[in-house]
Amino acid sequence: MVRTAVFCIKNHVSGRERLVAVCDEEVLGRKLEQGKLRLHVVPDFYDGMRGDEEAVQNYLQGCTVANLVGKRAVDLAIRLGFVSKDHVLTIDGVPHAQWALLL
Repeated sequence: MVRTAVFCIKNHVSGRERLVAVCDEEVLGRKLEQGKLRLHVVPDFYDGMRGDEEAVQNYLQGCTVANLVGKRAVDLAIRLGFVSKDHVLTIDGVPHAQWALLL
């Protein structure tokens, strides 16, 4: 049986801005460090619900800012055209990308 990819998704709303934080389930809680780069995949920021690729796509289509961590999350955002592979950081072996829609 093939397991569906599971992502942690959290929606943050402030006025007109809607930030969606998405991470691969297995990187939740990790502290990534590489040189001067540091990223803590904090559950309070990333863990609002669990979802599959379709859920992530739906959230990304309606947000103004996205923060993505993990190979599957970043690869999905690239496939969907939200992120360019040229703008992905890798911290401690884990891909990370952000994007913003300018209003």
